[in-house]
This record gives sequence, C-alpha cells and structure tokens, in this order.
Amino acid sequence: MSAASKMLTSLVTLIMASLVLSSPLTPRQGPTRQYFVHNNCPANINLYIGGNFDSTIPRGGSVTKVLGQSAGFFYTDANGGSPTTPGTVRTAFLGNFYYLVKDPNFTNVELQVSPRGRNATNGFCQTISCGSIGCTQAFPAPPTRFPNPNTGTDGTAPNVPYFECPIPDTDYDITFCPSGSFPRRGNAVHPNGNTSKCLDVRGASFQNGTPVQIYDCNGSPAQRWTVNRGSTKVKLDGTNFCLDAGSSPASGVGLKIWECFDNLPAQQWFYTADNRIALEGQGLCADLTEGSLANSNQIQTWTCTDNNNNQVWTLS
Repeated sequence: MSAASKMLTSLVTLIMASLVLSSPLTPRQGPTRQYFVHNNCPANINLYIGGNFDSTIPRGGSVTKVLGQSAGFFYTDANGGSPTTPGTVRTAFLGNFYYLVKDPNFTNVELQVSPRGRNATNGFCQTISCGSIGCTQAFPAPPTRFPNPNTGTDGTAPNVPYFECPIPDTDYDITFCPSGSFPRRGNAVHPNGNTSKCLDVRGASFQNGTPVQIYDCNGSPAQRWTVNRGSTKVKLDGTNFCLDAGSSPASGVGLKIWECFDNLPAQQWFYTADNRIALEGQGLCADLTEGSLANSNQIQTWTCTDNNNNQVWTLS
C-alpha cells in the first residue's frame, strides 16, 4: 500500500471514530461526583447504595465512590436496620439537592452528610444529620417533588428538610455514627432477675400487633425498652412502638407492640417499687405465661398478685 493510501485509510478511520463518538445514539456519561463514605460506628458496617449491597466498611474505615449526581440511597443495615431500608436512616442526592429520610418508627444509626470543603452560607451547604425518630432534618418518607434549584448561594435556600449546595463540582462526606457510637438504647427487661432471658419483640418485626415474648438475651434492638418508675409507657427504645394490652385487657390476653399514643389506657403502665409492670387502674400485670422461660412464650396480662414471681420484671 502506498504512503498516500495509508494516509487516506488513517484519515477515514479517524473520521469514522469521530462520527461514532459524536453520534446521538452513543450513550454518554452523565455528571459525576465523589462520595466519601466514613464508618465511625463501633463495628464493621455493610454499605448499601441504591438498594444494593456495595461493600463492608471496617470500623474506622472509609471508601470513596465516584457515581452520578442521583446515585440512590446510601444506608446501612447495622444495629437493627434492614437491607431493604425499613428501620434505617438514609441519604440521597438529586443535582444540587441532598436530603435524609428516616423510618418514623425506628432509627438504626446516626447519619451525617456534609458538602466537602464548602462553608455554610445563607442557609446553603449545611451539614445535616439524623439519629432519632424525632430528628427534624429528615423526611419521614422519600420526597416526590423538589423546589426549583438555585444557581448560587445568593438565592433563597429551600425549606428544611430540603437542603441544597448550588456550587459546581461539590463532593460529599457521608458519615455513619459521627459521634463514634450507635444511638443509645434502653434497658433489657428480665423475668424475675433472670439475665439470660429478655422481653423481646418476636422476629424483630417492628409493626402493629407483633407479639411480645420471652427469648434468650442477645442485645438486639428488639430487646431494648424504655421503662421509668411510676407511671410510664413501656416503649421499645428508638421506636414509636409501645407495650400494648389491647382494647379488652383481661387475664390471659397476650401482649403485643402497637404504635404509641398518649392517654391510651392499653399503653399506660405503672412500674412498681417491687418490680411489677401493672396496667394502671385495671388490676392487671404483665405476666410470664405459665411461668415458662421457653423461647417464644408470649407474655400476657394477669390479675396482679403479691409474691407472684411471674410478675416480677427487672432491668439491666
């Protein structure tokens, strides 16, 4: 082949390559950014992105992800969370917007999001976090619409819990357990001082009607309760579920969890000086059914009786 022919062949190849690269039918890579994900939790955690398992981040470790500006939710199933998001605090991004979503009934970890290297200005580019069901910087469900975006920090910042950092090429730090610990959990509740057995939500299913049972203590969120001396709710810690005696409490009726409501008689208990959990004004106590410590034995209400060890509940 002559030199002229070789030159012509090279030129044609270059032109064809240029046409392919510029063709509207050729997929193009959209805008990306870096997400720096940090694990400050007291244990290794699994990282999920967009509903899929991504990696395990060791305690004190970090990973960097280069992904699109709408990469899907970042979250972990650590400390009672779920791979499918129930019970988790999670974060997502849409263009310049970033936001948090919490489960209104349970939070597994605190999650913090910060625009990297950006100063908070005029309500923009704020560091945000959520680690409890009462946090105000998170949506209770994913938002379905967004305000009009800003083109700079001299505009009006969106209303919380929308957050925006309208500075080009902004990357983000995502930190699990920024305080270095999992959210504080309540007490274990034991039958008559037996610290190997605990009051437990069956299957760790945090939903209305799930039975409350006796089970081997395992330190899980399904066994952590908030109980105060005197008049009290018996609340599954970190959730909005309470020990509930039902609409017609009586001896032999099994106990369950239900969404907490103020002034609901079925959820109003009294933790006595002799360690009984009594339904206020009804003469009924939380009772270890038939005195059995077998796993999965649902507890019940029963007429309060002095010196009845089946009605003694201790905390640790």
